[in-house]
Amino acid sequence: MLKTLTVWNFALLEHVQVEFGAGLNILTGETGAGKSILIDALGAILGQRVSTDAIRTGCDWLRVEAVFSLEEKQAGLHEFLTSQAIDDADGLLIITRQVTRGGRSMVLVNGCHITLTVLKQIGAFLVDIHGQNENLALLKEESQFALLDSYDNALAEALGNYKNIYESWRTKRQEQAEKEQASREYAQRLDMLRWQDKEISEAELKEHEDEELEAKIRKLSHAEKISGYVEESYSLLEVGHQDNGGVLGALAKVRRNLEDMSRYDDSLENSRNMVEEAYISLQEAAAELRDYGESLEFEPALLDKLQNRMDVIDRLCRKYGATIADVLAHQQKVQAELADIENYDDDMARLAEEIKRLEKELAASAAQLTKLRQKGAATLGAAIGEQLTALGMPQAVFHIRIEPAGKYLPNGHDDVMMYFSANPGETEKPLAKVASGGELSRIALAIKTVAAARDDAVSSMVFDEIDTGIGGRTAQMVAERIALVAQYKQVLCITHLPQIACMADNHLYIAKSSAGESTVTQVRPLTEREQISEIARMASGVDVTTASLDNAKEMVSHAKLVKQKFAAGK
Repeated sequence: MLKTLTVWNFALLEHVQVEFGAGLNILTGETGAGKSILIDALGAILGQRVSTDAIRTGCDWLRVEAVFSLEEKQAGLHEFLTSQAIDDADGLLIITRQVTRGGRSMVLVNGCHITLTVLKQIGAFLVDIHGQNENLALLKEESQFALLDSYDNALAEALGNYKNIYESWRTKRQEQAEKEQASREYAQRLDMLRWQDKEISEAELKEHEDEELEAKIRKLSHAEKISGYVEESYSLLEVGHQDNGGVLGALAKVRRNLEDMSRYDDSLENSRNMVEEAYISLQEAAAELRDYGESLEFEPALLDKLQNRMDVIDRLCRKYGATIADVLAHQQKVQAELADIENYDDDMARLAEEIKRLEKELAASAAQLTKLRQKGAATLGAAIGEQLTALGMPQAVFHIRIEPAGKYLPNGHDDVMMYFSANPGETEKPLAKVASGGELSRIALAIKTVAAARDDAVSSMVFDEIDTGIGGRTAQMVAERIALVAQYKQVLCITHLPQIACMADNHLYIAKSSAGESTVTQVRPLTEREQISEIARMASGVDVTTASLDNAKEMVSHAKLVKQKFAAGK
């Protein structure tokens, strides 16, 4: 429910804060005072487009802020807010939208920045604005489907079940079609896949084999240099050169000297131990060098063999992947595709069987959906017909027909059509072909009245000058329907008719005033006495008189009785 709407620099609204209550909120005022501007400001909060032309003259920005209280039954809204990481734990939703003259827009919901697209999605859960465009939307087939399918919980559940089966059936049929299309290229594709699998298999690749080969090739390619390094190093350790002995021989002399000296002075005992350890380590190093040198051989034939193997690996890597692992992964894909092609007949038979099974389920589900729609269409059509009678169209005939679509569609096997006849003797025809603007407006109001008690998705509704072109008894009937809707939802209604205004639970008066070259619109709630004066003004169209005041009091008293009757019948 909308609690407050605050507007800054929006056309004639310099700074206005409006508090709304539950039930029916009526907005009245002189023509041009800014009533529709207030609804436009609310539309900005719901994600509607806002032109920079709406920014008040002399200002650089406009801002609109709305506070909504959330209800437990709005489960869809709570789920959507959670998916957008928007916290609504305190039961409030504060939406702020600002537009600058440079065209920059900012949207905040409970302190979180969101896009305009997300704002539109949130707005769809909050307020249903009923105006001329919404009447025209009623003519669309998808709107008629949505109206019927949401009217009954069992029908909505059956539709959900049908959609699940339909999606599985559609997916299997698409898979079947793709396989049939691909089968035309299988012969050529099969030869290529088999060649690739054979080429990789014959190479007998092993992971990391290329790294091992590179190490061996590097060693064999530099065998002569390695041999020279080993021979020289071993010679320096064991033999030495010219007049000098090897390192080990010199170190042995140092070791003996330290051993002999320790008999007279053990101060260098630590040095002697280190020399001993060094001598042993160098002996082991020399032995290892000797053994390595003896095992080292230069084999040109082996080098050629390794290089040829490396060439095979490089060629495969250039064709199928950067590494051996990539080549082997490619082979796995090739083998999987080969299996898929080679099992084509079995797969197609399995798919055909699966599609046949799903079609049986789909047919049964579609039949159940049609049956529930026919039942729901009869009930809903009759209820809408009753409301049309109450709206001054006693001779009108309204039916919802369920006709075979001839094929399975995402929402069933049906076409839903609304048929209407305004006068006796006229043939019922599709709504879009026969309903005038005024008739369509009353049909839409009848539908809103019937759906109000069942529709928990949206808690607030706006009627934007729904009274255009009506008066007298019809105006009274429209007023009573709006009051009935307000028993189930918060309603905001702009009106020029006293019959509707007297039904108000909260009456807001919108007036504009001029100061110099500036014009400002103000919104204020009316007391009961002020409300009666405003209704008298609306009814008389001239200065308020005692007679018009008495008439207004009688209208308000009658409205209270009507609303009490509606409340008792909920």
